[in-house]
Amino acid sequence: MSLIAPALRQVLESLRKHVGVVEAARRLGPHDERALPQPVRTTRSIDHSRIAALWRRLTAETDASDQDREAVLDPSSLAAAPAYQANIEGFAGTLKLPMGVIGPMRVNGLHAQGDFFVPLATTEAALVASYGRGAKVATLAGGVTAAVTSDGVMRTPAFVFADILDVGLFVDWVVEQSETLKQVAEATTRHGKLVGLEPWIDANVVFLRCRYTTGDAAGQNMVTIATDALCRFAVARAPRPPKRWYIEGNFSGDKKASFLGFISGRGRKVTATVTLPKALVERHLGTTVAAMLDYARIADLGARLTGQIGAQGHIANGLAAFYLATGQDAACVAESAIGSTRMEARDDDLFMSVTLPSIIIGSVGGGTGLPSQSAGLNILGLKGTGNANALAEVAAATCLAGEISIMAAIAAGHFVRAHHKLARGR
Repeated sequence: MSLIAPALRQVLESLRKHVGVVEAARRLGPHDERALPQPVRTTRSIDHSRIAALWRRLTAETDASDQDREAVLDPSSLAAAPAYQANIEGFAGTLKLPMGVIGPMRVNGLHAQGDFFVPLATTEAALVASYGRGAKVATLAGGVTAAVTSDGVMRTPAFVFADILDVGLFVDWVVEQSETLKQVAEATTRHGKLVGLEPWIDANVVFLRCRYTTGDAAGQNMVTIATDALCRFAVARAPRPPKRWYIEGNFSGDKKASFLGFISGRGRKVTATVTLPKALVERHLGTTVAAMLDYARIADLGARLTGQIGAQGHIANGLAAFYLATGQDAACVAESAIGSTRMEARDDDLFMSVTLPSIIIGSVGGGTGLPSQSAGLNILGLKGTGNANALAEVAAATCLAGEISIMAAIAAGHFVRAHHKLARGR
């Protein structure tokens, strides 16, 4: 038996057969003999002549066609081009994604109260149908109870010192000057508040965990600008300045799944719960409470054995679709989709919950003002100031709807049938 892994052996055999070692070396090496391509100008300003020139180049130098240009740069996108100026560089048009709507889904939240139509943008067939089924059952059960339980976006600058003595002197100064540092940071923003400042020491390196509330914005840029002001003030006045410092020490969990985000939260922590009567489970989900609990035990075991952060079915599915439809930073799904789904028997009924500790979400700023995304927020009735917490609660309720449906489908053995019917049997 060969000691070489089968997959690697297959790659090597394919390389020898189809390319050859000499040709492979030629392909993989630098191509200095070719003229360097001229990069596309990625200016933020919207200039119709520049957009036209860009598409002339794309159709001449790539496989893009006039039909492709018309699909991306349709008349409405071109007319609305100035609206995108603050969100994109090198504007070439807009991307269209199909958007479905589920609901009305009843949410009984601290902030979100009512029956909501929820927009979901996705290219995955069966997703909207599945989430819609879960939303229907949850609503028939009286609605989803949801609550934002904490709020705070972190930025974690890192400071490098010569030795532990300098670290100690710096940390001592930070503790003494914490109120002044708070004032410096908050002077950069009308809405951000510094609510936590925690040093974390590793030998000669200090990470400062700066936690902010950000009002109705997701707040990524807000906290970065505020922390930069705090750091520059500290470096200029601390008794022992660092040898060097960085605005982010990769300690905050920004756009990454992390145990820190799971335990401490980054953004808004939200919990959503519902109790599904036995009769509803059997009639509308085609399974039983006992079958769903049996599957829940297997799913939880699988999550623990594979080292998942949290334990859940497919929260990223619904959250990504919700984010795209409402103008959120889609990359934040990486950290926002960590969470835990629980199922418990309540007499003959089924209690289910979803807890999301790191929802990065906002009802203002970012992409929330773009035409399609603004429409999505208007469908929800949660656009603008005063709606971020309600938006987070609806997002968590939507994720719970998806967990209800997928857990039921797998427990009942209907998962593959549904995908054949809605995804492959079109």
